[in-house]
This record gives sequence, C-alpha cells and structure tokens, in this order.
Amino acid sequence: MEERIMIRVVLAEDEPLLRSGLRVLLERDDEIVIVAEAGDGAAALAAVRRHRPQVLLVDLRMPGLGGIDTIRTLREDPTAEGTRALVLTTFDDDEDVLEALRAGADGYLLKDVEPEELRRAIRSIAAGTPVVSPSVLATMVRTVTQSRPARAHLLDRFSPRERDVLAAVGRGLSNSEVAAELHLSPATVRTYVSRMLINSGLRDRSQLVILAYESGLIRGDG
Repeated sequence: MEERIMIRVVLAEDEPLLRSGLRVLLERDDEIVIVAEAGDGAAALAAVRRHRPQVLLVDLRMPGLGGIDTIRTLREDPTAEGTRALVLTTFDDDEDVLEALRAGADGYLLKDVEPEELRRAIRSIAAGTPVVSPSVLATMVRTVTQSRPARAHLLDRFSPRERDVLAAVGRGLSNSEVAAELHLSPATVRTYVSRMLINSGLRDRSQLVILAYESGLIRGDG
C-alpha cells in the first residue's frame, strides 16, 4: 500500500483555546498533521527549525515576536527554506496585509474563513500556490492603487506573453487556471512564472501579485 504523504504544520497562535480548536479542525484532513504548537513567534521559529514543516500557520498579533517579524526572520533563515508561511488573523488593515506579504507570507486569510477553505489553503500553500482571501485581496488592491510605488519599470523586463501571465497571476489564478485562460500548458506557465521571478528579483508568486498592482498592470477599478 502506498504511504500517504502528510503535510506537516506548525501552528503559531497565542490563544490556547483557539489553538486547540484549529488543531482539531485541521487534523480532520487526513493529509494534515500538526507537528508543533507555539504561543509566540520565538517558539514558532524554534519549532520550524526542529520539525522542518511545509507550512507555518501564524497569527499576526502575538506576544514578543509578532507574526510579521516571525515571517521575516523565517525568510532569512536558510534552514527554513522549505517552510511556507500562511497568515491567519482577524486583522485586514491595509498596512498589515501588505507588510505581511512583503515580508514573505505565502498566504493571508482571516479567521472567519470556513474550515474547509482553511484546510484547502494549507494544501495549496504546501504545493507552492499562494492563497489570499478575496476580502484581503480587495484591501491590497485599494492600498497599492491609492499609493503606487514607481515599479512599472520592472514590466520592461517581461515579454508581452509574460505580462499576460502576470496579469492572470495578479488576479489570483492558479497555474492550471492561467494555462486554461491563455491556452498554454501548465508547464509553460510555470516556466513563465519562474522566469519573471528571476528577471524581477522577486522572491515568490505573492510578490508577483503585488507587482501586478503596484506596476499598474491591474487596476483597482477592475
């Protein structure tokens, strides 16, 4: 019988009752296992270094080292290179959203998310596909279109087809969805995404989403 591959998760949440509830909800998925819990950022980082999980599920507001600084530290640690960060929080403040994504978060969800959506997000994050809830995406759009840094020059590094892919990625489409929309193969889309990351100097797909808005390729009015 083929051995099932489990998604290892470190759960960082400072409220014990909520942390226990999240463990129960997540482990109802037989592909997800919580390998460690943490009540603050320092403990979360120690758990990541010890267990090497695929996903760190992290709150923004924690005592000591907060969620954003935890993610930033995680990204600077070569031993945690394989761990992706998913923010789960009650805060959808404009600056919180952008700062978390710029720090290197691979996803951002609010705590009113449905249980199955959270489990699905963890599976997506573990597979390398960033996840941002629609309400959070709307917040990000509003912020970057109100005050857009001068990043349009980065688009000059992309071919017209790469810009098409970037626009689709910016709208939150997965590789398979981008492929279907643009009549490409998923492998070709992955190649375009990888090439755009290299040519722009950005870290990951979440950063490409921000670039799509900051550069003006996608506009907040539709």
